[in-house]
Amino acid sequence: MAEFLVFTLAGAMGSFGDLAGHERRGSQLWPGRSAVLGLIGAALGVRREDAAGQAALADWRMAVGTLSLGAPFRDFHTAQAVPTARIKRPNARRHALAALKPSDNPVLTLRDYVTDCAFAVALWGGDGPVLAEALAAPYFTPYLGRKACPLTVPMAPRLVEAETPVAALSHAVRPRWAETAQVGAVACDNYPGVSGLRETRWDDPADRASWSFRSRSVIHLEGGT
Repeated sequence: MAEFLVFTLAGAMGSFGDLAGHERRGSQLWPGRSAVLGLIGAALGVRREDAAGQAALADWRMAVGTLSLGAPFRDFHTAQAVPTARIKRPNARRHALAALKPSDNPVLTLRDYVTDCAFAVALWGGDGPVLAEALAAPYFTPYLGRKACPLTVPMAPRLVEAETPVAALSHAVRPRWAETAQVGAVACDNYPGVSGLRETRWDDPADRASWSFRSRSVIHLEGGT
């Protein structure tokens, strides 16, 4: 038996990173490593420019299980910038809007989300009691990938003992609207006794300042717990 820190992530909307450009920001169906590390870093009060604090987060390993997969949702909106030759640093949004001309064509952009989603997360490899306390009373406001996606229930962190992180996921507190949900699809870091289909994902933060990422091996399997 080993100790794991388990908690719940649930929201009306979430967005979990993908290949991103100016005109489109996609979303995976579940939170990847970058999303989870960013969230626990926020709970601990680690700032993006804190290189040592960011590096310390790399000790954590994780498994993420689906409680409610939700449904995909795509938002369309426009993005427009004032030419710097006309105004370099607008003091407020209204100043920027006033400087625009009809000939300044806006760009149509796409943002992908997952709605009505809930996930169980199991962590190991770090200081569980300290992180559990931080998740119960986060330093910075946590959200599901974007600031427009707040959590709808408390994360309810708890320390549990289990044979594997996949088994530990069953101890996560379910949101009321998914209280009978079983853990479905699971994405797990390498762990003894856990086997399944392997996938290479590029979601391991290498440098937060430059937004660069490393690859990692993820084990996919069905939880059913």
